[in-house]
Amino acid sequence: MGVEGVGFYEIARNSPDRPAILAPGVPLTYGELHGEVNRLSNALGSLGLRLGDVLATVLGNRPEFLTVLMAAMQSGLYIVPVSRHLTAPEIGHVLGDCGARAVVTESAFASAVAAAADDVRIPAAGRVSADSAEGYRSMAALCATGSAAPPDKRRMGSVMPYTSGTTGWPKGVRRPLLDIPPEMLIDTMRRTLVRHLGLVAGDEVHLAVAPLYHFPPCMHALLALSLGHAVVIAPRFEPEPTLELIQRHRVSNTYMVPMMFHRLLALPEDVRDRYDLTSLRQVFHSAAPVPAETKQKMMGWWGPVLHEYYGSAESGPVVVARPHDWLAHPGTVGRAVEGVRIKILDSEGAELPPGDTGLVYASGQPGFDYQGDPGLAAATMRGNFHTSGDLGHLDEDGWLYLADRRCDVITSGGVNIYPAEIEAALLQHPAVADVAVIGIPDDDRGQAVVALIEPGPGAVPGDALAAELLAHCGPRLARAQHPRRLEFRDALPRTPSGKLARGRVRDAYLGERRS
Repeated sequence: MGVEGVGFYEIARNSPDRPAILAPGVPLTYGELHGEVNRLSNALGSLGLRLGDVLATVLGNRPEFLTVLMAAMQSGLYIVPVSRHLTAPEIGHVLGDCGARAVVTESAFASAVAAAADDVRIPAAGRVSADSAEGYRSMAALCATGSAAPPDKRRMGSVMPYTSGTTGWPKGVRRPLLDIPPEMLIDTMRRTLVRHLGLVAGDEVHLAVAPLYHFPPCMHALLALSLGHAVVIAPRFEPEPTLELIQRHRVSNTYMVPMMFHRLLALPEDVRDRYDLTSLRQVFHSAAPVPAETKQKMMGWWGPVLHEYYGSAESGPVVVARPHDWLAHPGTVGRAVEGVRIKILDSEGAELPPGDTGLVYASGQPGFDYQGDPGLAAATMRGNFHTSGDLGHLDEDGWLYLADRRCDVITSGGVNIYPAEIEAALLQHPAVADVAVIGIPDDDRGQAVVALIEPGPGAVPGDALAAELLAHCGPRLARAQHPRRLEFRDALPRTPSGKLARGRVRDAYLGERRS
């Protein structure tokens, strides 16, 4: 089936029977989804929302997330997707910080959201649930009050993502609202972002398996619908069920966080061989680093389909490494896309030559500021170049290689040690499900390297395993990088984007030592 006109709204008008959402639940066509988006858009005024206001969501992966997203995006609203894993005080901080006038949630999170909404005084009329929840308006009933016709005034809204908050409270990335219909921005995205990522319009199937409240999966789902793709929504990531979804729906593209690769590779070989994954053409990943060995194993299994990019909520993708690029330059996160320049600067702002490690700065990002702290963005800029605080280097041909975040570097005996390199080595051992490497105060060396290990299935934590893991590090790491101490943990916290919550791990570990 071809696509008559490109863009969600054109497809809904010209090819209304085209599949839009395949799962879960009853499949939805583009025409049906468009009608529901319009009904919600026309009903938003009854929640007290006006142009430029903020609508928040606390939702799992479900079709209603896309309905709310697309309604906000054609109603001139900011939409703030809030992590469903946050506590009530953390949800309250985001709702209060962004100034949310209304919130959409579901019964599983209704209690925490109600406590947060009470704290920031979101009225009862502004509380909506995608399913039945006491004290909330029903989203279905709310949509039933609105017309299925497009709103009279359609104006582009904006996603206001909150950073993962690995240090301090998360911050909202806010961009100016543009007085244009949503089709114009989608057209710009097709001519830039879609082209950079190699996405195409047509009979593709996108799997939304990473958390949709995280910015990249959210934008990939939006891009999929703008290109006429059908979307399969996985309520959560589970390794074998993910393979089954890919096979059953002939998924052609998806976005995953790196820890998913590690957990997929941990499946027994006979389970991995059970599924036909030949429909996959593009598997995008970003956010956290992927050990080179892990990526090589994934492409040995799935073929050359892993597309990596590096960027941030502030900048969007600034470098891209397609599969054959990465195979030719193992370990790179990519080379600058058209319109972007990458510089590596030292702490004084001087540009460093190829091969030297420093702060990664990128030009070409859209204008932004941080919600409630308009001066904060300036601290991340050097002229027109923005940094997210990551360290890395360029090679002679302009390929970017990341080292770690500046705040995570361990200085031991005068040597800079990058935890990500040690974690990458340890993750290759089959007994390691996850690992966090931190630096702790040491009277002799300034900081000592400690590795906290989450054992894999069947692994027995103890002195014998610790000795085996240290021996595993021997040929893979310089002596200065070897952990001085290996300890075991039941689980390690990660952010929704798959990044290790290293600050939380370090604080908890130091708290244990003090108590």
